[in-house]
Amino acid sequence: MSTSTAPFSWDDTIAALASPPGPGWRGILRLTGPATVSVLRPLFQTADDSWQTSRRASRWSGHVAWPDCRGRIPAELQLWPTARSYTGQPVAELHLIGSPPLLEALLAQLFACGARPARPGEFTLRAFLAGRIDLLQAEAVLGVIDARDDDELRIALEQLAGGISQPLAALRSNLLDLLADLEAGLDFVDEHLEFVGRQEIAARVAAARCTLEQLRHQAAGRGTSGEGPRVVLAGLPNAGKSTLFNALAGQTRALVSPQAGTTRDYLTVRVQWSGQELVLIDTAGFEQPRDALAAEAQALGRGEWQRADLVVWCAPADLSLAEQADDECGYALAADQAHQVLRITTKADLGAGGEGLRVSAVDGTGLDKLRARIVAELNRSRGRTQWVGATVARCMDSLATADAALARAEELAAATDIEQDELLAVELREALEALGDIVGAVYTNELLDRIFSRFCIGK
Repeated sequence: MSTSTAPFSWDDTIAALASPPGPGWRGILRLTGPATVSVLRPLFQTADDSWQTSRRASRWSGHVAWPDCRGRIPAELQLWPTARSYTGQPVAELHLIGSPPLLEALLAQLFACGARPARPGEFTLRAFLAGRIDLLQAEAVLGVIDARDDDELRIALEQLAGGISQPLAALRSNLLDLLADLEAGLDFVDEHLEFVGRQEIAARVAAARCTLEQLRHQAAGRGTSGEGPRVVLAGLPNAGKSTLFNALAGQTRALVSPQAGTTRDYLTVRVQWSGQELVLIDTAGFEQPRDALAAEAQALGRGEWQRADLVVWCAPADLSLAEQADDECGYALAADQAHQVLRITTKADLGAGGEGLRVSAVDGTGLDKLRARIVAELNRSRGRTQWVGATVARCMDSLATADAALARAEELAAATDIEQDELLAVELREALEALGDIVGAVYTNELLDRIFSRFCIGK
C-alpha cells in the first residue's frame, strides 16, 4: 500500500481474504466500511433479515447465494455494525469452507456489489485513523502475525495491550498540562499573574525527564541485542564447518582437525558482508551423544539452531553412504527447529557430489557466493522477522529528540527570568511533537506508508 500516492476514502467499503491462502477447513472474507451491510445483502441469506438492521455485535448462521451454484453453501456471518468495531466502521466477516476457487468467486461478487479490494494493512490503518489503536499498537498487530517464537509473541502482545503506549500517554498528558499552565501565564504576563511557580515548573520538567528515561530503557529492552542476525553453521561431525567458519570469518577462531567431533562448544564471530552486520556461529556436529559432555554440546547446538535467523546446513561432498541417513536426519531436525535453513555442499574440492551451493574453504570456491546468498536470505526475511527492531529504532529516535528538548527546557526552568518562559514553551512543544510521532498523534503519509506496507492484505 502506498498511503502517500493512493487515494484513501472513508466512504469506500473494502473487502479481502482474511484467512491464509490455500485450501483449509475454514476461509474468512472480511469487509469494513459504511456500505458493509448493503454489499453483503445480495450474498448472505438467513431465515430472516434481522441481521441487516442489527445494532449489536452478533453472529448469524445462514448460507451464501452464488449465481453459478444451484446448491446452498453454508456460511456464518460475524457482524460488528457500529463505530465501536475494530476499524471504527461497520465490520463483517463471512466464515465458510476454505475452498480457494469458492472464496475467490465470492470475493469477486463482493467487489461487484460495491466493495473494492483492500490494500495491505488497510483494516489496521483504518483502526489507527479512527483512534481505536495507536501507531505502536498497529505495529504490534504485525508483530503478532509474524511472531516466530514465544518471546516475539509475548513482546507483540504486550505492545498490543498497551505496552509503553500507556505511560507515553500519561507523560504527554502531564506535559500538555504544564504547557497549558505556562501559556496561560504568558497570556497574563502584563497583569503579573503567576499560574505556576518557577520551582514547580522545574520539578515537573525534571519528573518528565525521569519518566522519559524509564521509557527509553523499556523501549530498548524490547529490541534485539543489537548484535545483528545470527547465522549458525550446522551439520555432521567433520563436515568442514570449522574450516568454513574460519574462512568466512577471515581469521582462525575454531580448532580444525581431521578427527570428527573437535568442536564441543559453540564459537561466535561478528562479521560484516555487503554492509550487513551479523554473528557467525560454529556449533558441534550433529550426532547421537556418547557421554554427558557430548550431550551438553548437542543441547547447546540445538539451542543455537532455534535462536538463529538462518541455519546453514553443511553436507560434505565426500559424504559416505553410511553417513547420508544421519545427514538427512539432522537436516530434517534443523528444518523443523530452525526459522530458516540453507543447505550447502562443503569440501567441494574433494568430490562432485552434494546439492545446493558448492563451497570449499580450502581453495575458496563459492565463498563469495555463499556470503551473498546468506545476506540475500536475511534481507528476504528481514521485513517479517525484525518488526521489533524497526519499532524500537523509531521509538528511540523520537525519545532522544524529546529528551534533548526536555533537557533544554530544564535549563530554562532553572532561570529566574520569566522572559525565558516563551523559549521554555517552545521546547515543551518540541518534546510533545516527538512523543506524538511515536504513538501517531503526529504522523506523515510517508511514515504510514512505511509501517502499513509491511502488512499482508486482509489485516
